[in-house]
Order: sequence, then structure tokens, then C-alpha cells
Amino acid sequence: MFRRSFCRLLAITQVLLLLSLAGGAQAGATGEASTTPKLASVSAAVAYLDDGELLVNKHAERSVPIASITKLMTALVVLDSGEPLDEWLEFYPRHQAASANAYTRIRVGSTLRRGDMLRIALMSSENFAAYTLARHHPGGFDAFVAAMNDKARALGMSHTRFVDPTGLSTDNRASAGDLVRLARAAAADERLRQYSTTVTFEGRFRQPRYRLLFGNTNVLVNRGNWSVALSKTGYLDEAGRCLVMVSEMQGREVITVLLDSFGTRSPLGDAGRIRRWLATGESGQVAGAARDYEQRRNAHYAAAAQDRKVH
Repeated sequence: MFRRSFCRLLAITQVLLLLSLAGGAQAGATGEASTTPKLASVSAAVAYLDDGELLVNKHAERSVPIASITKLMTALVVLDSGEPLDEWLEFYPRHQAASANAYTRIRVGSTLRRGDMLRIALMSSENFAAYTLARHHPGGFDAFVAAMNDKARALGMSHTRFVDPTGLSTDNRASAGDLVRLARAAAADERLRQYSTTVTFEGRFRQPRYRLLFGNTNVLVNRGNWSVALSKTGYLDEAGRCLVMVSEMQGREVITVLLDSFGTRSPLGDAGRIRRWLATGESGQVAGAARDYEQRRNAHYAAAAQDRKVH
């Protein structure tokens, strides 16, 4: 009796396994995602732009430094202010030291139009431009940072905090899930789509007159097969390599948020794995060095969270 029951159970199990394998093969054939993609980024979130629902959630609620991804919020606050984009603004000397290397080719005292400052802050991650936009905000620099945090709250970004408009401070923090919300808000403005995906731009400065050429920090914007509609990169030692991007995949616009990636090309590799996953369901593979980096970073975040609890 026991033997017959066992054999029957074994047969049922085998049938269920075969059905599962067949369903997985069919999902891959029809382009439906069957597994979660393997990513080198320590934190990540992927969502369709139209509904914002997360398709990928890899530590998407963890608040981490976001480096120059900050400038997407800077751009929203500039546009919300309603100040004219064709106004010429002066690059003032810094009123406070930058938290990290703030090298720039722009000359103190020269002027540039607000819209052009916004463009090079987004597409070329020009820190002095982002800083200067905040200095010329109604109410000044501190009012600008306050407006950044107000905007974050209005967008429901509950794991986000800003202390400067450039992202040079590691105290600028957000979660990958929050950055999906930020990307949806930014992508709703056609100007930010255009500014952030400009491939090259010649800034024409006054007082004195000179020109500087700026390039986009995301190489994918110049690859036609990617159809990038919104882009922002970021990097600090503590933040790793970061990328927020809206691009067309499988006929729909997709938000990709990749934070704390290992190596300069890791965000690009992750973006490719996400695109293949949406098309085929294949999870892909990441290098062993990236997996080791992820383990170290997760241990770091866990220790930092424990330290905050103690204190």
C-alpha cells in the first residue's frame, strides 16, 4: 500500500516538473520573463515607464548614495521654479567647499544661459553648472536644497535625502525604487529628455567669450539600437557606478535604475542583460569579480545599518 502511494506521488511530481519545464520553455519562446536577471549592480530597479510597477527589485528599498543621479532632481527644481531658461547666469565662486573633487573647465565670473547650464549638468554631469543653478534659485542655495527635498516628498520618495544639488556629497541618498519615481517625473518633461540625451554640446560663454565642448557621460545615447529617451550617470567611490535611464525595450519605454555597480562597464552590461531578459527570459551571467564586490558591499550596508541602530 505504501509502495503504491509512493509511486503515485513520484509520478505526479514528475508530471508537474515536466509541465513546469514546458511552461518555462514557452515563456522564453514568447519573450515573457521567466526569471530574475542576474545583475552586477548591488541595487537595482526596473519598471515600465507608463505604470511604474517594478519588474526587478534588487534591494530597491535600500537608501544608498546616488552621486550625480542627484542632478535629475536638480533639473526638476530648476524647471519648477519657472525662471527663464534663456537668462544669462554668472558662475560665482563657491561659497562652501565641495565634498569631493569638483574639477571644472568653466571660468569663475563667466556667464551662460540657464538652459545651457541645465543641459551640461545633465548630459555631461557638469558639477559647477548644477551648483550655479542652485545659487541663482529664488531664495538662494539653501532654498534650492529645501525645494529638492520638498519635491522628493511630493513624489513619494520616502527613502531619499538631498544636501546639495550636484551629488558630490555622499549624504545625497535614495533608493532604487525612489529613483523610478524620479525618472518618471523627469521623463514627463520633453526638455529633460532632450537635454539629458544630447550627445555633444558646445557651450558658448560670455565675460570673457570662450567655448567648451561637452560630451554625454552615457555611451548608450549615441547607439541607435538603444533608443535612450532619458539618461543620467553618476559616480563616487562610496556610490559606485550608477545609471538611471529610460529606453525602449520590446516596444515599451522602460526605466532602468542601477546603483553601486562594479567597474565602469558594469552598468552597460546590466542594461544589456535587462534588455535580453525582457526579450527572452534569460537571466544572464555576471563576472566573479562583480559577485565578490556585491558581497563586500552588502556586508558594508548591513554593518552601516546596524551601526545606525546602535547609535
